[in-house]
Amino acid sequence: MKILHLYYDIMNLYGDYANVSAFERLMKALGKDVRTDRSSFRDKADLSEYDFLYIGSGTERNQKVVMKDMQRYKEDLRDCIDKGKVMLMTGNSFEMLGSSVTDSKGNVHEGLGLFSFSTTEQNKTRQTGDAVFSMKGTDKKFVGFINKCSSISGVDKPLFDIEMGLGNTDNEKTEGIRLGNFFGTHLTGPILVKNPWFLCYIASLVTGENINPSDELLKYELAGYDVTLSELNKRIGL
Repeated sequence: MKILHLYYDIMNLYGDYANVSAFERLMKALGKDVRTDRSSFRDKADLSEYDFLYIGSGTERNQKVVMKDMQRYKEDLRDCIDKGKVMLMTGNSFEMLGSSVTDSKGNVHEGLGLFSFSTTEQNKTRQTGDAVFSMKGTDKKFVGFINKCSSISGVDKPLFDIEMGLGNTDNEKTEGIRLGNFFGTHLTGPILVKNPWFLCYIASLVTGENINPSDELLKYELAGYDVTLSELNKRIGL
């Protein structure tokens, strides 16, 4: 089992490196032989060698720097998505795969163009808040926190439906993007730590096995999830 954490040193806000740690711990608990590689600007990784790819969230400035560097991976990433490789991008990292990112000064930065959506950053305005999302194919709820300054237009395959929290745009009740085994979301927490069901879902896709969370594997994560969802449901009125 090989994991690749891309731009681990510069796309590292909100403790999202823990998504990789959580996935690695689960694989080891399941008896898998796991190797995690971390790659950044001076490296050239062969994406085809890995079973799971992850990129976390960065500052708006760092995002533009990474987006330019990532152009060298454009065709490799396209191939990974087309072939169904499991990939997770959290925070503003998945915005880089769209057609463009327009910053708060109106400057347009070219994206990788793997998706048709475009991103526009708000001028000196951040949107924050707790979130409860749902996803087609499961009755489990997803919890976490959103902290962003962007609006994403033109997502035709969203990942989540919103029960509470912020969407891709102010007027939408959907968030993130999904295409096959590619998952992109602003939901932080980190998402794989706060949502053990999603962690096991991703692990199932990677391994081809049916993996479900249990007290033996994820006792504390399940307890934390139950408390968080219960408190957020109170705010929703459930």
